[in-house]
Amino acid sequence: MYINKILNNNVVVTADKSNELIVMGKGIAFNKKVGDMLDETKIDKIYRLANGEVSQKFQELLEDVPIEYLKISNELIDYAKKKLTSPLNESIYVSLTDHLYTAIERIKQGIHVRNILLWDIKRLYPNEYAIGKRVVEKILELYQIDLGEDEAGFIALHLVNAQTESGSEDVFELTEIIQEIIQLTKYYFKLSFDEESVYFYRFTTHLSFFARRIIYGKQHQGESDEELLLLVQKKYHNAYQCVLIIETFLTNNYSYSMSNDEKLYLTIHIARLVQKTE
Repeated sequence: MYINKILNNNVVVTADKSNELIVMGKGIAFNKKVGDMLDETKIDKIYRLANGEVSQKFQELLEDVPIEYLKISNELIDYAKKKLTSPLNESIYVSLTDHLYTAIERIKQGIHVRNILLWDIKRLYPNEYAIGKRVVEKILELYQIDLGEDEAGFIALHLVNAQTESGSEDVFELTEIIQEIIQLTKYYFKLSFDEESVYFYRFTTHLSFFARRIIYGKQHQGESDEELLLLVQKKYHNAYQCVLIIETFLTNNYSYSMSNDEKLYLTIHIARLVQKTE
Protein backbone atom coordinates (compact mmCIF):
# COMPACT_ATOMS: atom_id res chain seq x y z
CA MET A 1 0.00 0.00 0.00
CA TYR A 2 1.17 3.51 -0.85
CA ILE A 3 0.68 6.72 1.15
CA ASN A 4 -1.93 8.97 -0.48
CA LYS A 5 -2.09 11.56 2.31
CA ILE A 6 -0.29 12.18 5.61
CA LEU A 7 -2.53 13.41 8.45
CA ASN A 8 0.21 13.38 11.10
CA ASN A 9 3.19 11.21 12.11
CA ASN A 10 0.85 8.45 13.26
CA VAL A 11 -2.01 8.45 10.73
CA VAL A 12 -2.02 8.25 6.92
CA VAL A 13 -4.57 7.73 4.17
CA THR A 14 -4.07 4.93 1.66
CA ALA A 15 -6.29 2.65 -0.44
CA ASP A 16 -6.78 -0.94 -1.47
CA LYS A 17 -8.45 -2.10 -4.69
CA SER A 18 -11.89 -0.81 -3.71
CA ASN A 19 -11.76 1.48 -0.67
CA GLU A 20 -9.95 4.47 0.79
CA LEU A 21 -8.36 3.45 4.08
CA ILE A 22 -7.25 5.42 7.13
CA VAL A 23 -4.28 3.68 8.73
CA MET A 24 -2.97 4.28 12.25
CA GLY A 25 0.38 3.28 13.72
CA LYS A 26 2.94 4.97 15.96
CA GLY A 27 5.47 6.77 13.77
CA ILE A 28 4.02 5.28 10.59
CA ALA A 29 4.56 8.52 8.64
CA PHE A 30 7.88 9.55 10.21
CA ASN A 31 10.35 10.54 7.47
CA LYS A 32 7.77 9.52 4.84
CA LYS A 33 6.16 11.47 2.02
CA VAL A 34 3.14 11.00 -0.24
CA GLY A 35 3.77 8.17 -2.69
CA ASP A 36 6.05 6.19 -0.37
CA MET A 37 5.31 2.58 0.48
CA LEU A 38 3.74 1.95 3.89
CA ASP A 39 5.68 -0.03 6.46
CA GLU A 40 2.93 -2.54 7.22
CA THR A 41 4.74 -3.79 10.34
CA LYS A 42 3.85 -0.46 12.01
CA ILE A 43 0.10 -0.69 11.35
CA ASP A 44 -2.00 -0.86 14.54
CA LYS A 45 -5.43 -0.12 13.12
CA ILE A 46 -7.09 0.19 9.71
CA TYR A 47 -10.35 2.12 9.29
CA ARG A 48 -12.54 1.16 6.35
CA LEU A 49 -15.23 3.85 6.42
CA ALA A 50 -17.76 3.38 3.62
CA ASN A 51 -19.36 6.78 4.18
CA GLY A 52 -17.19 9.35 2.38
CA GLU A 53 -18.50 12.27 4.44
CA VAL A 54 -17.73 10.52 7.73
CA SER A 55 -14.28 9.54 6.42
CA GLN A 56 -13.48 13.16 5.52
CA LYS A 57 -14.58 14.46 8.93
CA PHE A 58 -12.55 11.75 10.64
CA GLN A 59 -9.45 12.68 8.66
CA GLU A 60 -9.90 16.34 9.57
CA LEU A 61 -10.22 15.46 13.24
CA LEU A 62 -7.17 13.18 13.26
CA GLU A 63 -4.88 15.95 12.08
CA ASP A 64 -5.09 17.38 15.62
CA VAL A 65 -5.85 14.44 17.92
CA PRO A 66 -2.89 12.68 19.63
CA ILE A 67 -2.63 8.95 18.95
CA GLU A 68 -3.27 7.96 22.59
CA TYR A 69 -6.79 9.43 22.44
CA LEU A 70 -7.43 7.56 19.22
CA LYS A 71 -6.39 4.30 20.88
CA ILE A 72 -8.76 4.92 23.81
CA SER A 73 -11.61 5.63 21.40
CA ASN A 74 -10.86 2.46 19.41
CA GLU A 75 -10.90 0.32 22.55
CA LEU A 76 -14.19 1.84 23.65
CA ILE A 77 -15.91 1.37 20.30
CA ASP A 78 -14.73 -2.24 20.03
CA TYR A 79 -15.95 -2.88 23.58
CA ALA A 80 -19.30 -1.19 22.89
CA LYS A 81 -19.86 -3.26 19.73
CA LYS A 82 -19.55 -6.43 21.82
CA LYS A 83 -21.90 -5.22 24.54
CA LEU A 84 -24.68 -3.52 22.53
CA THR A 85 -27.32 -5.36 20.52
CA SER A 86 -27.77 -2.63 17.89
CA PRO A 87 -24.98 -1.82 15.40
CA LEU A 88 -23.12 1.47 15.66
CA ASN A 89 -23.07 4.00 12.84
CA GLU A 90 -19.63 4.90 11.45
CA SER A 91 -20.14 8.44 12.75
CA ILE A 92 -19.22 7.15 16.22
CA TYR A 93 -15.54 7.27 15.22
CA VAL A 94 -15.83 11.04 14.74
CA SER A 95 -18.18 12.01 17.57
CA LEU A 96 -16.68 9.83 20.29
CA THR A 97 -13.02 10.44 19.44
CA ASP A 98 -13.64 14.17 19.39
CA HIS A 99 -15.58 14.07 22.66
CA LEU A 100 -12.96 12.05 24.55
CA TYR A 101 -10.18 14.32 23.35
CA THR A 102 -11.95 17.54 24.35
CA ALA A 103 -13.23 16.06 27.63
CA ILE A 104 -9.79 14.93 28.82
CA GLU A 105 -8.16 18.21 27.81
CA ARG A 106 -10.94 20.12 29.56
CA ILE A 107 -10.46 18.17 32.81
CA LYS A 108 -6.69 18.82 32.64
CA GLN A 109 -7.53 22.53 32.67
CA GLY A 110 -9.75 22.11 35.72
CA ILE A 111 -13.02 22.63 33.82
CA HIS A 112 -15.83 20.28 34.84
CA VAL A 113 -19.07 20.35 32.84
CA ARG A 114 -22.19 19.01 34.53
CA ASN A 115 -24.39 16.64 32.56
CA ILE A 116 -27.93 17.94 32.93
CA LEU A 117 -29.37 14.70 31.48
CA LEU A 118 -27.47 12.32 33.77
CA TRP A 119 -30.47 11.05 35.72
CA ASP A 120 -32.42 10.34 32.52
CA ILE A 121 -29.42 8.65 30.89
CA LYS A 122 -28.97 6.27 33.83
CA ARG A 123 -32.65 5.36 33.76
CA LEU A 124 -33.26 5.15 30.00
CA TYR A 125 -29.90 3.87 28.71
CA PRO A 126 -28.40 1.65 31.43
CA ASN A 127 -26.29 -0.46 29.02
CA GLU A 128 -24.74 2.56 27.34
CA TYR A 129 -24.16 4.23 30.71
CA ALA A 130 -22.40 1.10 32.01
CA ILE A 131 -20.04 1.28 29.03
CA GLY A 132 -19.46 4.98 29.72
CA LYS A 133 -18.53 4.16 33.32
CA ARG A 134 -16.09 1.50 32.12
CA VAL A 135 -14.40 4.08 29.90
CA VAL A 136 -14.11 6.56 32.78
CA GLU A 137 -12.51 3.82 34.91
CA LYS A 138 -10.07 2.97 32.12
CA ILE A 139 -8.96 6.58 31.67
CA LEU A 140 -8.48 6.93 35.44
CA GLU A 141 -6.36 3.77 35.40
CA LEU A 142 -4.22 4.88 32.43
CA TYR A 143 -3.84 8.62 33.01
CA GLN A 144 -4.92 9.26 36.62
CA ILE A 145 -7.59 11.59 35.21
CA ASP A 146 -11.07 11.23 36.73
CA LEU A 147 -13.70 12.28 34.19
CA GLY A 148 -16.49 11.48 36.64
CA GLU A 149 -20.01 10.17 36.11
CA ASP A 150 -21.09 13.25 34.14
CA GLU A 151 -18.72 12.25 31.34
CA ALA A 152 -19.86 8.63 31.59
CA GLY A 153 -23.30 10.01 30.74
CA PHE A 154 -22.00 12.06 27.80
CA ILE A 155 -20.23 8.99 26.41
CA ALA A 156 -23.47 7.01 26.77
CA LEU A 157 -25.34 9.65 24.74
CA HIS A 158 -22.85 9.38 21.89
CA LEU A 159 -23.39 5.62 21.85
CA VAL A 160 -27.17 6.07 21.84
CA ASN A 161 -26.93 8.57 18.99
CA ALA A 162 -24.76 6.25 16.89
CA GLN A 163 -27.07 3.25 17.06
CA THR A 164 -28.85 2.79 13.75
CA GLU A 165 -32.26 1.97 15.21
CA SER A 166 -33.95 5.31 15.91
CA GLY A 167 -37.25 3.94 17.23
CA SER A 168 -40.23 6.27 17.07
CA GLU A 169 -38.26 9.50 17.00
CA ASP A 170 -39.80 12.18 14.83
CA VAL A 171 -36.86 12.67 12.49
CA PHE A 172 -38.55 15.36 10.43
CA GLU A 173 -39.32 17.59 13.40
CA LEU A 174 -35.90 16.94 14.90
CA THR A 175 -34.20 18.04 11.68
CA GLU A 176 -36.46 21.07 11.36
CA ILE A 177 -35.58 22.35 14.84
CA ILE A 178 -31.85 21.87 14.24
CA GLN A 179 -32.04 23.76 10.94
CA GLU A 180 -34.02 26.61 12.52
CA ILE A 181 -31.41 27.10 15.24
CA ILE A 182 -28.60 26.98 12.68
CA GLN A 183 -30.34 29.59 10.53
CA LEU A 184 -30.89 31.90 13.51
CA THR A 185 -27.21 31.60 14.40
CA LYS A 186 -26.11 32.29 10.81
CA TYR A 187 -28.39 35.31 10.58
CA TYR A 188 -27.26 36.79 13.90
CA PHE A 189 -23.54 36.55 13.08
CA LYS A 190 -23.98 37.12 9.33
CA LEU A 191 -21.76 34.11 8.67
CA SER A 192 -21.86 31.06 6.42
CA PHE A 193 -20.58 28.00 8.23
CA ASP A 194 -18.51 25.27 6.60
CA GLU A 195 -20.98 22.42 6.99
CA GLU A 196 -18.28 19.90 6.10
CA SER A 197 -16.05 20.92 9.03
CA VAL A 198 -15.62 18.97 12.23
CA TYR A 199 -16.57 22.10 14.23
CA PHE A 200 -19.96 22.28 12.53
CA TYR A 201 -20.38 18.55 13.17
CA ARG A 202 -19.77 19.13 16.89
CA PHE A 203 -22.38 21.88 16.90
CA THR A 204 -25.07 19.79 15.18
CA THR A 205 -24.35 16.82 17.48
CA HIS A 206 -25.09 19.05 20.47
CA LEU A 207 -28.22 20.39 18.75
CA SER A 208 -29.52 16.87 18.08
CA PHE A 209 -29.58 16.12 21.83
CA PHE A 210 -31.07 19.54 22.56
CA ALA A 211 -33.77 19.14 19.88
CA ARG A 212 -34.88 15.82 21.37
CA ARG A 213 -35.56 17.53 24.68
CA ILE A 214 -37.59 20.19 22.87
CA ILE A 215 -39.66 17.57 20.99
CA TYR A 216 -40.42 15.59 24.14
CA GLY A 217 -40.81 18.67 26.38
CA LYS A 218 -38.14 17.48 28.82
CA GLN A 219 -36.88 20.77 30.18
CA HIS A 220 -34.09 20.44 32.70
CA GLN A 221 -35.23 21.75 36.09
CA GLY A 222 -32.06 21.12 38.11
CA GLU A 223 -29.90 23.69 39.87
CA SER A 224 -27.63 25.71 37.59
CA ASP A 225 -24.23 27.21 38.26
CA GLU A 226 -25.11 30.90 38.24
CA GLU A 227 -21.49 31.99 38.64
CA LEU A 228 -20.38 29.96 35.63
CA LEU A 229 -23.28 31.26 33.53
CA LEU A 230 -22.34 34.86 34.37
CA LEU A 231 -18.74 34.15 33.42
CA VAL A 232 -19.81 32.69 30.08
CA GLN A 233 -22.16 35.63 29.42
CA LYS A 234 -19.26 38.03 29.90
CA LYS A 235 -16.68 36.03 27.96
CA TYR A 236 -18.97 35.15 25.02
CA HIS A 237 -21.29 38.16 25.01
CA ASN A 238 -22.32 37.94 21.33
CA ALA A 239 -22.89 34.20 21.46
CA TYR A 240 -25.07 34.62 24.55
CA GLN A 241 -27.14 37.33 22.88
CA CYS A 242 -27.69 34.90 19.99
CA VAL A 243 -28.85 32.26 22.48
CA LEU A 244 -31.41 34.71 23.92
CA ILE A 245 -32.86 35.15 20.42
CA ILE A 246 -33.00 31.36 20.02
CA GLU A 247 -34.72 31.12 23.42
CA THR A 248 -37.42 33.59 22.34
CA PHE A 249 -37.96 31.66 19.11
CA LEU A 250 -38.31 28.32 20.94
CA THR A 251 -40.70 29.83 23.48
CA ASN A 252 -42.93 31.31 20.77
CA ASN A 253 -42.90 28.33 18.41
CA TYR A 254 -42.48 25.27 20.64
CA SER A 255 -43.56 26.56 24.08
CA TYR A 256 -40.14 25.46 25.33
CA SER A 257 -38.33 27.38 28.05
CA MET A 258 -34.56 26.96 28.11
CA SER A 259 -32.86 26.33 31.45
CA ASN A 260 -29.75 28.26 32.45
CA ASP A 261 -27.67 25.13 31.88
CA GLU A 262 -28.97 24.79 28.33
CA LYS A 263 -28.19 28.45 27.66
CA LEU A 264 -24.70 27.96 29.02
CA TYR A 265 -23.85 24.91 26.88
CA LEU A 266 -25.41 26.35 23.72
CA THR A 267 -23.49 29.61 24.22
CA ILE A 268 -20.19 27.73 24.47
CA HIS A 269 -20.91 25.66 21.34
CA ILE A 270 -21.93 28.71 19.30
CA ALA A 271 -18.90 30.70 20.48
CA ARG A 272 -16.52 27.92 19.45
CA LEU A 273 -18.15 27.45 16.04
CA VAL A 274 -18.10 31.18 15.28
CA GLN A 275 -14.50 31.51 16.46
CA LYS A 276 -13.34 28.68 14.20
CA THR A 277 -15.36 30.06 11.27
CA GLU A 278 -13.98 33.59 11.61
